[in-house]
Amino acid sequence: MRALCAATLIAEFIVLGLAGLVAMALTDVPTVMLWAVCGTAMAGALLLCGLLNRRAAVPAGWVLQVGLIASGVLVPAMFLLGGLFAALWWAAVHYGREIDAIKASRAAEG
Repeated sequence: MRALCAATLIAEFIVLGLAGLVAMALTDVPTVMLWAVCGTAMAGALLLCGLLNRRAAVPAGWVLQVGLIASGVLVPAMFLLGGLFAALWWAAVHYGREIDAIKASRAAEG
């Protein structure tokens, strides 16, 4: 699960940085506010990559996804991007747990 979640968070970090640059050019949101939101989300994504072995990482990841969706109030495109990354986060957690269960059962067999 950790590998899928980390891949999702790294992709999220990159897309957030690029989205911040695009939003800076296309919106009237003050630059300081825009980068406060994008920078906080980017830092959160990187921090979560390092904390994925802890129990609270998955719920914290959901908080990050909700925050991204909510940032659509400032930059409407973030409603779409936040929703896409929430779906990716769900898939990473769901299928990652399935993969971990399969690996555990194979390890128990032999």
